[in-house]
Amino acid sequence: MTRAEKIVDRGRELMHNPEMIRNIGIVAHIDHGKTTLSDNMVAGAGMISMDLAGHDDHNLFMDFDPLEQARGITIDAANVSMVHEVDGKQYLINMIDTPGHVDFGGDVTRAMRAVDGAVVVVDAVEGAMPQTETVLRQAIREGVKPILFVNKTDRLINELKVEKKDLAVRLGQVIDNINKLIKGMDEEKYNNGWRVDASMGTVAFGSALYNWAISVPVMKKTGIGFNEVYDYCRDGKTKELAEKIPLFRTVNDMVVRHLPSPIEAQKERVKTIWHGDWDSEVGKSMAACDPNGPVALMVTRIKVDPHAGEVATGRLFSGTLKRGLELYVSGVAASNRIMQTGIFMGPRRVEVEAIPAGNIAAVTGLRDAIVGSTVSSVSSMVPFEAIKHVSEPVMTVAVEAKNMRDLPKVVEVLRQVAKEDPTLQVTINEETGEHLLAGMGELHLDVTVTRLQRDKNVELKTSPPIVVYRESIASKAGPVEGKSPNHHNRFYVEFEPLEPGVAEAMREGKITMKMDELERRKILMDNGMDKEESRNIAGVFGTNMLINMTKGIQYLKETMELILEGFEEALKNGPIAREPAQGIKAKLVDVKLHEDAVHRGPGQVIPAVRQAVQAGVLMANPALLEPFQNVYIQVPQDQMGGAMSEIQGRRGTILSMDTQGDTIIIKSKMPVAQMFGFAGAIRSATEGRAMWSTEFAGFEPLPASLLAETVGQIRTRKGLKPEMPKPSDYLKA
Repeated sequence: MTRAEKIVDRGRELMHNPEMIRNIGIVAHIDHGKTTLSDNMVAGAGMISMDLAGHDDHNLFMDFDPLEQARGITIDAANVSMVHEVDGKQYLINMIDTPGHVDFGGDVTRAMRAVDGAVVVVDAVEGAMPQTETVLRQAIREGVKPILFVNKTDRLINELKVEKKDLAVRLGQVIDNINKLIKGMDEEKYNNGWRVDASMGTVAFGSALYNWAISVPVMKKTGIGFNEVYDYCRDGKTKELAEKIPLFRTVNDMVVRHLPSPIEAQKERVKTIWHGDWDSEVGKSMAACDPNGPVALMVTRIKVDPHAGEVATGRLFSGTLKRGLELYVSGVAASNRIMQTGIFMGPRRVEVEAIPAGNIAAVTGLRDAIVGSTVSSVSSMVPFEAIKHVSEPVMTVAVEAKNMRDLPKVVEVLRQVAKEDPTLQVTINEETGEHLLAGMGELHLDVTVTRLQRDKNVELKTSPPIVVYRESIASKAGPVEGKSPNHHNRFYVEFEPLEPGVAEAMREGKITMKMDELERRKILMDNGMDKEESRNIAGVFGTNMLINMTKGIQYLKETMELILEGFEEALKNGPIAREPAQGIKAKLVDVKLHEDAVHRGPGQVIPAVRQAVQAGVLMANPALLEPFQNVYIQVPQDQMGGAMSEIQGRRGTILSMDTQGDTIIIKSKMPVAQMFGFAGAIRSATEGRAMWSTEFAGFEPLPASLLAETVGQIRTRKGLKPEMPKPSDYLKA
């Protein structure tokens, strides 16, 4: 038996003892060393040779996709299970290595749903960066406990020549910054033991590249402290250091001792992500992580295997998965039968007979599942909370088949992509053969299209990327009258901008129509909504809300479904330029309905409401919102001018500037429309010495001077007449 086979066998035994399982994610800002760290931990478990871990570019075990190796970044979250021994006991560590690039942030959010703890990796020189903050927020929002690994500590000694006496101070600053972030995000958890503390053993320092790491418990055990580390690094004896304090042991010990097992974690975690009845059979079973209870699986990833078909990976909170089991996917009436069950060992999927609660499982046969589905043996199980993504799609490309005969294949391939990656929005127009793919940024779309061509064997033509705008309003309007085509039904609607706090809460998923009404009313009033309005919410769509302010109108209840449909239809493609609308509050103030149900069917109600909404938006001082990104640039002082002029030449604003040694860190904000080609431009403006990263910063109104021109361009591209429409265009006489 090879060593890897022995590990698989040991893993199969440990799967049945949730006390001995740790489900963890490795998260960090881009290039802070997550994948090198993951490879190290895998090597320590004996899966790959220690000499190769993280060094040989062709041996990045976790970045096994050729595209990841070619670009030197992680694109997909990769799963691996490994066995680690602490104090004579063996533990099964299920680890997910996640991407750090903002364009693949969706993968981080989905991975966080599957794990109970996160190792946050921070570069000792750069400290906490924007994406560090984003991934920490994602972890804390999902109820995932963080511990800290300060990577590249050797750079402080060898590159920055930090004095021995100042080393601990510099590292202390990194820890303080992380704690400040945790405290700001959730003070209650911070006070309940979620702060990271070197003396408690929840922080380790080291170098993933050179395979060594140290923590306070390791110092006590080995007698090697910062003084010794400093000397070893300065003398270039990192190999000896790695033998004395191997990274995998230090970090895995910290994981086992300080991150919760599924039994411990699920008591609290399930409350964060599931809002069903705690006293139901499935509720009790999840809280206890019971392998004999009903199956409750949350799908966090879908991948197509050329031999096995669709493989759904997810976290099993309750029950046991076995081949042949009939399960229900939330929102689908028919059941699905499991064909195979297994666990991931990096690129390999290893089949196992049964997978009990508390594990991260890979199953085939769930043909109806999409990422975010709840899969259960109980058809009536309340689904898990939807996975909330931090940013929204801001760029679109039009995708066409190069050869007409490939058209059916392209449609099938795009549907598959939408299933695998929910942060991509796919719009398929079967009439024109044009299909739109909306994603997080240029890189996200580029990688998706490259992969489609490579994996699915279809040749594609893509348009240059186009920015996704949003429509909104800036003042009040109404009541606007919408008449049905037969003139027997009339709807009177008032419009105003939604309170910013309410819109933000909706964006974060804190307000839904499924939640308890009293709880929803409290959140709405806390965010500035009127008490009467908060009582009468008829429906929400994105960050738009319809409120029913009418009293005692006959037949309204049975017509409400159709009214909501008309409201949704009008705001999915807004009236200004057929872009999605956001931040609109519509109040239904009066309705006149025909008493005969035949005369108030869908063909009458939907167009009437749609016209009222479209005209109302145009009367309420309409605005086009464009997406912005925060852009962080690190640049040597002598190259600062080039970076500044690049920002200002792209309608960017500088938010702050900090100096660290001879490096300037510029925080700025820029419209996505001006970001095309930024990578090449900033490189040439700073002689290739700038490091930069971005994060989504929301939508802001387009300057008035650009409105008419931009609307004209979007409308022309969509085959509409270029002039901005008038309310009278929508209101039927």
